Amino acid sequence: MKQKIKNYTIQFIKEIIPVIAGILIALFIDNWNSEHKDKVYIDQVFSTIDSELKESKEDIQTIIPKQESLVDSLQFYYKSKNVAILDIVKKSKGIYIPQIKINAWKSVSNSKIYLIDYKKVASLSNIEELKETLKNKSEFLMSFIYSNINATDQNSKQTLKMILLDIIQTEKSLEQSIELIEKK
Repeated sequence: MKQKIKNYTIQFIKEIIPVIAGILIALFIDNWNSEHKDKVYIDQVFSTIDSELKESKEDIQTIIPKQESLVDSLQFYYKSKNVAILDIVKKSKGIYIPQIKINAWKSVSNSKIYLIDYKKVASLSNIEELKETLKNKSEFLMSFIYSNINATDQNSKQTLKMILLDIIQTEKSLEQSIELIEKK
């Protein structure tokens, strides 16, 4: 009887070892495949993020000189009581605000953020916060302009100039943050 139990035990071990080895190999392959898919996904996301940030940076670089021109016009017409804010904006060919694109970052930040290095997460989160700040400042700018569109007084022109300079500073901060990510 002891011999039968010993034989069955040996036979069981001989049969279970290949099964366990097969399961371990399958888990290893599955893990490797999952890591490979995650790497490909992150590479694609960062390719898109890089493209979006490059476009955003170019948009910022194109728009800042236009905004600075408007600031110069406000300074030039600062004391003129005959020229309304509307006239100054028209002479400067309008108000421009850059488009900051971070759609790829938003998609990855909501799903697989654990796959990304902390420094990149912090940098991209900073850009997202600056984008929101720029949006709020831009809304304030437009609200101010609409409520003071026909104003000709120095205070309104000076206030508009200060709002624009604040927006330009936010855009420059965004540009610097984008450049930091590009260097990494």
